[in-house]
Amino acid sequence: MIPRGLLRVNASVGFGERHLLALIPAFLELYPEVQLDISLTDGIIGLIEERTDIAIRSGAMDDSSLKARKLLESRRVIVASPAYLDAKGIPKTPQDLANHNCFSFNFRRSLNEWPFRNPGTSEVYRLPVTGNTAVNSGMVMRRLCLSGSGLGRVGQFHVQPDIDAGKLIPLLEEYNPHDMEQIHAVFAGHEHLAARIRAFIDFLAEHLSDEGKSEPLP
Repeated sequence: MIPRGLLRVNASVGFGERHLLALIPAFLELYPEVQLDISLTDGIIGLIEERTDIAIRSGAMDDSSLKARKLLESRRVIVASPAYLDAKGIPKTPQDLANHNCFSFNFRRSLNEWPFRNPGTSEVYRLPVTGNTAVNSGMVMRRLCLSGSGLGRVGQFHVQPDIDAGKLIPLLEEYNPHDMEQIHAVFAGHEHLAARIRAFIDFLAEHLSDEGKSEPLP
């Protein structure tokens, strides 16, 4: 079937700004009979309640009745601006973070503990961190880090352009446990998936990072 009709897509602000919006023109050129309705929000929505066909989200799924396909994954990094590091110093070990303002996330599933890997034994352990600000968005975390008032731990896809430009500096990389932030396209598990939904998810998986590529939907 030819993909056609209205397709409602919800994505986090970070994913939307970094990945989704840049791909829309190519998708619509390939599938001109699809009309996109895109919402960028960092809150978790109900697909049925919000009449949404696809939600793009990171982390674990809470609703087992939904289906998901991994689009990409990105390791998490601790970053701070050069201005912050000039003023407060560069942490050399995870224990040094006790002397720094560490931004956190306020998600229910988020803990104010960061994982680290012992370079000598490869053992992964967690340390509590404290700071004066908690947020619900990776892009907000990025902006706080760029402001020079603290440091944060965030998915690398949010901040890689800033790292490349020297605006943010990765920290404690030898202690990085290389845990991955997975991003999925989530959709209702209907027996017959609409062609427009299948086409959009396949398109995203094809055009995103090689790490995120997966088998086409059956």
